[in-house]
Amino acid sequence: MSKKVRVRFAPSPTGGLHLGGVRTVLFNYLFARQHGGDFVLRIEDTDQSRYVPGAEEYIMECLRWCGLNPDEGPDTGGPYGPYRQSERKERYRQYAETLVAEGHAYYAFDTPEELESMREELRGKGISSPQYNHMVREGMRNSLTLPKEEVTALLEKNTPHVIRIKMLPGKTVKFTDLIRGEVSFDTSLADDKVLLKADGMPTYHLAVVADDHAMKITHVFRGEEWLPSAPVHILLWKYLGWEHEMPHWAHLPLILKPDGNGKLSKRDGDRLGFPVFAMQWTDPKTGDPVAGFREMGFLPEAFVNMLAMLGWNDGSEQEIFTLEELTDKFLIERVHKNGAKFNFEKAKWFNHEWIKKLPVSHYRQAVKQLYAAKGINITDEPHFERILELVKDRCTLLTDFVEQAAFFFRRPDQYDVEAVKPKWSADKADFFQELAGRYATMEGWEATAIEQVLKDLATEKTTKMGGLLLPFRVMLVGGKFGPPVFLIAETLGKEETIARIKTGLSKFE
Repeated sequence: MSKKVRVRFAPSPTGGLHLGGVRTVLFNYLFARQHGGDFVLRIEDTDQSRYVPGAEEYIMECLRWCGLNPDEGPDTGGPYGPYRQSERKERYRQYAETLVAEGHAYYAFDTPEELESMREELRGKGISSPQYNHMVREGMRNSLTLPKEEVTALLEKNTPHVIRIKMLPGKTVKFTDLIRGEVSFDTSLADDKVLLKADGMPTYHLAVVADDHAMKITHVFRGEEWLPSAPVHILLWKYLGWEHEMPHWAHLPLILKPDGNGKLSKRDGDRLGFPVFAMQWTDPKTGDPVAGFREMGFLPEAFVNMLAMLGWNDGSEQEIFTLEELTDKFLIERVHKNGAKFNFEKAKWFNHEWIKKLPVSHYRQAVKQLYAAKGINITDEPHFERILELVKDRCTLLTDFVEQAAFFFRRPDQYDVEAVKPKWSADKADFFQELAGRYATMEGWEATAIEQVLKDLATEKTTKMGGLLLPFRVMLVGGKFGPPVFLIAETLGKEETIARIKTGLSKFE
């Protein structure tokens, strides 16, 4: 590639960052890193009515958590700033006025009431999705239908108005999509999109083209939902005289509901019990927190790995990829055209694999915070790591570490007595009383020796081992879970093991 690769992620600060948005970030990031290019974060905050305070910081924190840090952006700066569209306002009007002067756009003075009346009339004629297009504009109040003198007078009086692109019917707009190949559109089917709003702020359509040009963006990777807007953007590149600088396009497939029926939404996540946001987001309307993958207990490595496999593969059977491996193997041409079904069970599988793959020191602090939230303060770090190592293979989410290992730090407050009761007897109670005594006189305290003492006592009393291990586990843990029971005893220590045997006996009686 002759020009330096420059890609961008341009979110609106209006809410939580959907996993589809993070996948867009990931593919941009991988492409930039692979080609020694730049990854730019640009905040598209032109719709002030939907702006949510704190959303911009939330987006940046999401990218930091995922390890997908931009080279340029609002918090890092760069040579093509400012990186917030609201700070570039004057530039957009200049471009919009140029388009009007050259006959590619026009002023529209229609009031909200007039627009709604137009829509109602079209719906009455059986048009379910009314558009302000090449046919409708002829009957509306705009600079194409009003006398020039009236248009001048309206502008001089600062009459509220927007600027719309003038779509010419009967034309074909073509471009080559890096994923879909050649794509063509009939301009007769497109509407006259608003480019500049009445408040002087640009819409996405004008701003994205102006900013991509100003920031020398070479490749645009964005969601498939923006494909219908492509002809408007391509014509703007042409009308503004930048056609030869237009970036390459790639429209990424949708992330679909688990049943494949439509785009995955927050409502689907709520209904099916999984998050769709990277991190917890507080709904500004209700003030309620909305779950995120991070808070549910996902590792960023697993989250990013899972996203990469939604609609892409490298042609091999490999599924577990580090970010470095993804950077090395990623090819935009191998992104699928069709939507990718989201499978939460598969997402959890990725997390389980990464919990096993990474050293426990990598996520120790995150788990430590989960323990602190449950009132368990960890002071002995090496001991804590040994315990995490014992149970990591049993944990799918980081939150599972609390359930799987909290008993090492706090005696059980509940015991699964029902599991023990069917085969409990006075003989077994006597057995464990004597076992506690023998453990008290032991010199060392290793798992193998602890097991041998129990075996020897069982042989003496002609008691089957199989009937002893479950009650022993419930005494120590409170339930039927955890690593090998003699390793649990070794880790708890002699005094604590004996104390728990005695507590267990009282519970079983």
